[in-house]
Amino acid sequence: MTLHTVNKTPGESSALKDCLASLSDGDALLLIENGAYAAMPGYAIHFTCLPGSIKCYVLLADAQARGLQQDQNPDFQSIDYDDFVALSCQHDKVVSWF
Repeated sequence: MTLHTVNKTPGESSALKDCLASLSDGDALLLIENGAYAAMPGYAIHFTCLPGSIKCYVLLADAQARGLQQDQNPDFQSIDYDDFVALSCQHDKVVSWF
């Protein structure tokens, strides 16, 4: 199982597209920094084909810093830094996409 972090919006790079193409059952996706914008409902189309076993998260501090926490896609769970560390420890590896 892998934790994938994405720190860019789909408009900034192909990181999200590349990440989504490499996800496997049991992996998790965490949007951080500007990647938090992808948790907005307007980007939901990117996540419609994900297997149900993929868990999606957004770092709350980054969403709050960008004023996004109230409009986020309900498929994303907001987590704090302690949760980020716990996710990193729960997964076999962490892959950062940028």
